[in-house]
Amino acid sequence: MSRGQSQTFDDVFILDGVRTPMVDYMGAFADANPIDLGIKVAREILARTGVPAERIDSVIAGNMAPGGFDQFYVPRHIGLYAGVPVEVPALMAQRICGTGFELFRQAGEQIGAGVASHVLVVGTESMTRNPIAAFDHRGGFRLGAPIGFKDYMWEALTDPAADISMIRTAENLAQRYGLTREDVDAFAARSFERAVAAQAAGWFDGEIVPVANEEFQRDGYQPRRLRLSGKAAVADRDTHPRPTPPEVLAKLRTVFKDGVQTGGNSSALTDAAAAAVVTNAAGVKAAGKAPLARLAAAAVVGVPPEIMGIGPAPAIRLLLERAGLALGDIARFEINEAQGAQALAVARELQLDQDRLNVHGGAIALGHPLAATGVRLTITVARQLRDIGARWGIASACVGGGQGIALLVENPAAA
Repeated sequence: MSRGQSQTFDDVFILDGVRTPMVDYMGAFADANPIDLGIKVAREILARTGVPAERIDSVIAGNMAPGGFDQFYVPRHIGLYAGVPVEVPALMAQRICGTGFELFRQAGEQIGAGVASHVLVVGTESMTRNPIAAFDHRGGFRLGAPIGFKDYMWEALTDPAADISMIRTAENLAQRYGLTREDVDAFAARSFERAVAAQAAGWFDGEIVPVANEEFQRDGYQPRRLRLSGKAAVADRDTHPRPTPPEVLAKLRTVFKDGVQTGGNSSALTDAAAAAVVTNAAGVKAAGKAPLARLAAAAVVGVPPEIMGIGPAPAIRLLLERAGLALGDIARFEINEAQGAQALAVARELQLDQDRLNVHGGAIALGHPLAATGVRLTITVARQLRDIGARWGIASACVGGGQGIALLVENPAAA
């Protein structure tokens, strides 16, 4: 068997999932603490599934960059203000861009081990509120010494082990796979085109909860407030999708001279949160509704940091190997578009049919709010399977530092 970690699940179901809109950097969510975005989707998914908050046995939340001074409390406060009993524990899980998938993987492990029957998973991220931070001044400021404040998000885009930026890792893949600027722009244009079409058709409406100014109460504790920025009264649709043909993308300057990556063919900066309830067959029966999907398997692997974006390819291969399936068995793939060259390299490595990949657009058009992305992709691929009556789907992402993670989901109605 290929190297990495993999597991199959026999009795793990995603009852349903929901997300906020993906809102552009410095947009309506600019003043929203990711905890409050997480509370919003947590409350919504409990309402949609009809699962009483008292039934939740575990809360697993993911968040990468601090969006407030209370980041330590992300999972605990999401659970508390969603109405989960005080006695129920909460856990923060992080795997950078693969965090949302990791939430499902750990929920499956908890249910499989019998320590929980209902798990609330929430991925939430504010790219806007990444702080300007310093780690060197606890002892004060010396006369004439350098000031160490830096942009947290910008600095995190460089892997110091390989001394390489995430964009450069995509450029490395472009060179390895012979990808031209025209190839990458065409891929990005397709992502925009598909997302615009899906939005116009109302396809995303089934997974989006509108967000407005709101106060969250928990008896005995301080209220929390979710506030939109500026004059926005409600955020109810993804803001980044727009008609973006190749000729428009071709006008943008590349990040590196003679490179292929630009701001237009890389993932958009957006803020969002997404949540799901994961349970077992008994929980499905108690809910009295068909589950969105069965979580069938998970796989995570390591790859060289300098080509970290290829991570989904070996992760998907290990996933299929463990599950005894072939690429041809998979009706839909959702692979995160961290960068256009990265996603296209994965597609070429696996020889994926573009008609099965990111059919409603990807992160180039919709955005990549780190910890929310994996939850969104998993919900999206499961909804696609249900719509087309197909059985198997895979959601996957590369992970900065050199990893890949993938989930296999099954449409129970097609089993």
